[in-house]
Amino acid sequence: MKLSSGTAAKAIETNALSKHYNGLKAVDAISLSIDEGTIFGLLGPNGAGKTTLISMLVTMRKPTSGSAKVNGFDITRQADSVRKSIGIVFQDPSLDDELTAMENLELHAALYNVPRQERKERIEELVKLVGLEKHLKMQVKKFSGGMKRRLEIARGLVHHPKILFLDEPTIGLDPQTRAGIWDYIKKLNESEGITIILTTHYMDEADKVCQKAAIIDSGKIIAMGSPEELKNGLGGDIISIKCDAHEGCREKLAGLSWVKAVLKHDGILNVRVEKGEEKIPKLLALMEKNGVNVESVSLRKPSLDDVFLHFTGRTIREDEAKPADAMRLRRKFMRR
Repeated sequence: MKLSSGTAAKAIETNALSKHYNGLKAVDAISLSIDEGTIFGLLGPNGAGKTTLISMLVTMRKPTSGSAKVNGFDITRQADSVRKSIGIVFQDPSLDDELTAMENLELHAALYNVPRQERKERIEELVKLVGLEKHLKMQVKKFSGGMKRRLEIARGLVHHPKILFLDEPTIGLDPQTRAGIWDYIKKLNESEGITIILTTHYMDEADKVCQKAAIIDSGKIIAMGSPEELKNGLGGDIISIKCDAHEGCREKLAGLSWVKAVLKHDGILNVRVEKGEEKIPKLLALMEKNGVNVESVSLRKPSLDDVFLHFTGRTIREDEAKPADAMRLRRKFMRR
């Protein structure tokens, strides 16, 4: 059962946690506190420091300075206890395709010394949770991408971890399968009270799934809160305008007293204003007066994409994750 927000224990606590490589600050004095039972998202572009931060939390890399506790265990002095209390699902597949789903789960349970008498019951619980109970005897090489990801999630939970780390859990999957995976993630969070730390490129999905999120850039947390808090922090509406003469438009719009911000991305000007429905006619009139051809215009409320763009000037790309880095971390984890 989850504790109330006022009395929640901490799943993760970091204090000025840093990791430097030859002068490069991959993670720069990050301090955060994550309550038990929270679905927490780490959002950021390539090289932001998310993978390095997670690798320290799961004890794959030692920090240069600072400290952190995971499930109450110090990541440096009590690394074995940390590893026993967490589960990890990396971006790249790590199942044995020649084994059946059941064999993969049983092998993982044995590696974590789950008592034999508990394995069957635990596996039955998990495959039902992720909807694979009819496929236990099937070789994994016959599974679809979505089925493999669901099996990896189940495998990561076999040993009753208190925290599950998910690195890009839905990347490369079709929209329908992604939606199903997120449903399973929310279900296990609710049914098991497990803390989930995830990274994702899909900002709209992070908005729907995460209870809290941190935006990381250049090794620092630049914004943190619930999705609603982050979006409300921008305020107003977003008017998206596709037009020619972008730079001229941008300068003129930015000079208006009632325009909060103007950002250009992918050939679109995103203009943040209050009462957007009233401002659209004024913007169109201004552009017509200056001979600017407007191809399209739309109005919407701020999204997490807008929050990310506001703080970094970039958007998250699907090529963000580094498969080679993830594979290297997974091999180190399995060796330990």
